[in-house]
Amino acid sequence: MRDALAPCYYLSPTYVPTEGPTQMAVDPATLKDIAPVGTPSQSQLDHILDRVNAAQKKWAAMDCKSRAGLLHGIADAMERADMTDIAIMMTREIGKPYPEAIGEIANIAPVFRYFAELARDDAGKIAGTMQPGSFQFQTYAPYGVSVHIVPYNFPLILGCWTIAASLAAGNGIVLKAAPAGSLCTLSFMRFFDGLPTDLVACVTGGAEVAQQLIASPNTHAIAFTGSADVGRQVAVQSAGHMKPCVIEGGGNDPMIVTRNANIAVAAAGAVTGAYLQSGQVCTSTERIYVDDAVHDEFVALLIERARQLRVGNGMGVAEIGPLVSQAARDKVLGWIDRARAQGATIALGGGVPAEQPIGWFLEPTVVTGVTPDMDLLNEEIFGPVVSVVRTASFDESIRLANASDLGLGACIFTNDLGEAHDAINRLEAGMVWVNNPLVDNDALPFGGVKKSGMGRALGRHGLDAFRQPKMVILDPVAKEADWWYPYPDDWFLESGGRKHV
Repeated sequence: MRDALAPCYYLSPTYVPTEGPTQMAVDPATLKDIAPVGTPSQSQLDHILDRVNAAQKKWAAMDCKSRAGLLHGIADAMERADMTDIAIMMTREIGKPYPEAIGEIANIAPVFRYFAELARDDAGKIAGTMQPGSFQFQTYAPYGVSVHIVPYNFPLILGCWTIAASLAAGNGIVLKAAPAGSLCTLSFMRFFDGLPTDLVACVTGGAEVAQQLIASPNTHAIAFTGSADVGRQVAVQSAGHMKPCVIEGGGNDPMIVTRNANIAVAAAGAVTGAYLQSGQVCTSTERIYVDDAVHDEFVALLIERARQLRVGNGMGVAEIGPLVSQAARDKVLGWIDRARAQGATIALGGGVPAEQPIGWFLEPTVVTGVTPDMDLLNEEIFGPVVSVVRTASFDESIRLANASDLGLGACIFTNDLGEAHDAINRLEAGMVWVNNPLVDNDALPFGGVKKSGMGRALGRHGLDAFRQPKMVILDPVAKEADWWYPYPDDWFLESGGRKHV
């Protein structure tokens, strides 16, 4: 069965009809039905996990060069393919503007190439021996089957960041697709057809499916990306089963604009940081702390730049698509209303665009006059809303930027190298951008501190998250050691024993 628009799950290289309940996928721009999304039954989940575990044992036994070749084959297939159908489906499912959908997909192939070679390059280390003639070293072993739970905003690449690492480490894969984003994810799974049969699975469904996968004795490691609250729940559940987990739990990312910044560039960077994908990005700029000396100039340029953004269907010409659902938009409108009631100024936007009466659209919004006690600064908004706070100094900006339970990313605009290094050291975040927001790198760790998560995706840390170190002591020739039982009598105190070293 090759039609990913029919209710199904994927078990490489086959699409199988689901037996559980279905839910209709709806286009958030037009509110029209797209196609039903199925849920596998418990017996189907059990069957999937049995098959993936069996395939994983053969995959783990494969040499690293052969595994790397197959991972490069995934990248080859992606680079040869026309991805238009997947990008269009992503835009229809979640509202992401088409250029961002195709851009997400285009950045996936290099991740598989990176981890294919990293796992081939690094398989452990040799330690200085503690005993002459003994070979003492550390190698790595895969966990078994890893579960990857992904959000709707980047339904493909966030999963592939950890899937590529886990496959390179020798694990089998079960991807739990986002409910909004299931159709494009199922269609994308065809690029795993070249891997061994049953090694990779993709299932659809809601939170109950994720919970079943975490709890199953046939899964062994968990990767989750989503909200901080759900991330904590996943971490607790994983710990209850003694399963390692990588949690990326969202952020409430600050940006600092100092008096030494290029203000025009900072305003342009802030617009992209705040409104990319309608603000539905875990590292979106949500709080901007601006030095009093440049505050008014910055706000004027920020508003001028934000006014240029076009709101509309992601299949058309628009930078700002709809939010993913009515519930998502209602939540963001609630935060805006609360900020207004608490005395903030809605300097731009703040409501539903009159020209988009159908769909879950929201105007790009700039809120000024925001003070640290306002609720808008203390929550992950996940919408096209940015708050601007006037500060008296660089030190105050740093202090306020750190005044959050979350610590995913942080950004600073300054042309003062001293300020830049000071901010890098003092900002409480897993990632810091200087004059260049939202950039990631396959070779560098992605993740947060505080309640934004635990563990890292990407980089060497991302590979190590899916393999466990194993100490090995190898004596090529068997011989008795002087400390083996039974001890000589003269080692005991009652026999006039001596100190044994």
